Amino acid sequence: MTLQQLKYAIEVADKGSISEAAKSLFVTQPSLSAAIKELEKEIQITIFARINRRIIVSADGAEFLGYVRQVLQQAELLEEKYISSVPSKQRFSVSTHHYTFTANAFVELIKEFGADEYEFTLRETKTYEIINDVKTLRSEIGIIYLSSFNEQIINKYLNDGNLIFSELFAASPHIFVNRNNPLANRKYVTLDDLEELPCVTYEQGEHNSFYFAEEILSTLHHKKSIKVSDRAAVVNLLIGVDAYTISTGVFPSYLHGDDIIAVPLEVDEIIRVGVITHKDYVPTRLGEIYLNALKRLLTI
Repeated sequence: MTLQQLKYAIEVADKGSISEAAKSLFVTQPSLSAAIKELEKEIQITIFARINRRIIVSADGAEFLGYVRQVLQQAELLEEKYISSVPSKQRFSVSTHHYTFTANAFVELIKEFGADEYEFTLRETKTYEIINDVKTLRSEIGIIYLSSFNEQIINKYLNDGNLIFSELFAASPHIFVNRNNPLANRKYVTLDDLEELPCVTYEQGEHNSFYFAEEILSTLHHKKSIKVSDRAAVVNLLIGVDAYTISTGVFPSYLHGDDIIAVPLEVDEIIRVGVITHKDYVPTRLGEIYLNALKRLLTI
């Protein structure tokens, strides 16, 4: 087992494709495939399953690659300190729901890391993709929520992927509306109050199950429903068409400063936001910085 083989395995996992990994590594596809097969033979596990020309990380492979990432990061630190005059480029990725505090923590990570070279990725994406990103080690950390409605189904997917959920905080549901909305000055709102307003939700693509919705109460019927894929669109819609969206109420200022108000929603539900990681996950140095930044932001 060599460091080069380990680097090859990580690149294939990140790219999800032998051919794409070969291009980025500047090696031929046959030589990369041979290196991976030799590694699998030596450690006596199948790292990658090949299904319909697609490469996916096996359960055993996911555990193995978790350790590999730690080994490579330590090797890079050793090279940086004792061999190379040029610092190695550090890599880190997070997949998350559309929460402002995840982006704010990402900013804190970049500031604290402070190196001349790095490649960090923040993926604000769909629920299924967050779980799959962490399962396949495309991301070191994922951030999602659980509720009484989705918990059983989401936990099944987490268990199947050898993942665990660690709660960051629990919050009562709120709606976000613009400050000129008639509901903005209410102490709380009910579902009946929302009946005539457009409801903005994040679309979930082909895995558009109620259980994967980024918002609670996903089974409710809405007369006016708008689906978006990014936070900027939410801002424009809340202000432009008097729409609303449901979230935790945490850091509402991310939407548009004081133009957006968070109002408690009177429903019998709790939103539990947390981090998903591999079961045997040991945070890398970058992972520790990010997780600590998250916790600091959530105590402000």
